[in-house]
Amino acid sequence: MKIGFASDHRGYHLKTFLIKEFRNKGYEIIDCGTNSEESTDYPDYAFKLGKIVASKEADFGVAICGSGIGISIACNKVKGIRCAKVATAEEAKITRNDNDSNIVAFGEKTKEEEAIKIIDAFINTDFSTEEKHKRRVDKIKQYEEGKYDI
Repeated sequence: MKIGFASDHRGYHLKTFLIKEFRNKGYEIIDCGTNSEESTDYPDYAFKLGKIVASKEADFGVAICGSGIGISIACNKVKGIRCAKVATAEEAKITRNDNDSNIVAFGEKTKEEEAIKIIDAFINTDFSTEEKHKRRVDKIKQYEEGKYDI
């Protein structure tokens, strides 16, 4: 399994820690940057991450910025991305199960052990087989294609 990681300068240390942890667990990692604490713009890295996840170059993505909110908004601008900003492993499970999210986002102040739990829950939860969840995600996909409107 390949996991893409992206952060801005505020998420750099947590991202670096998590990349090391998940490499040690045997996952293939794609680092979309940033690569320092120098001030940068989160959309640049969110878009890189979104592109590799949308193209299936990576199976899942992890996005980190100061709060997790900005980078999640930017990720969601990439067609085919369903990024959820979460705070707990339970929320990570829910967004995978219910929304078939493919990128998880959180803030730089997330404790390292909680971040590991969030990612583990996210990548190890399958999308639901319930018809209602499939129908809802299909509507999102159709809307992106301009084929659904209300």
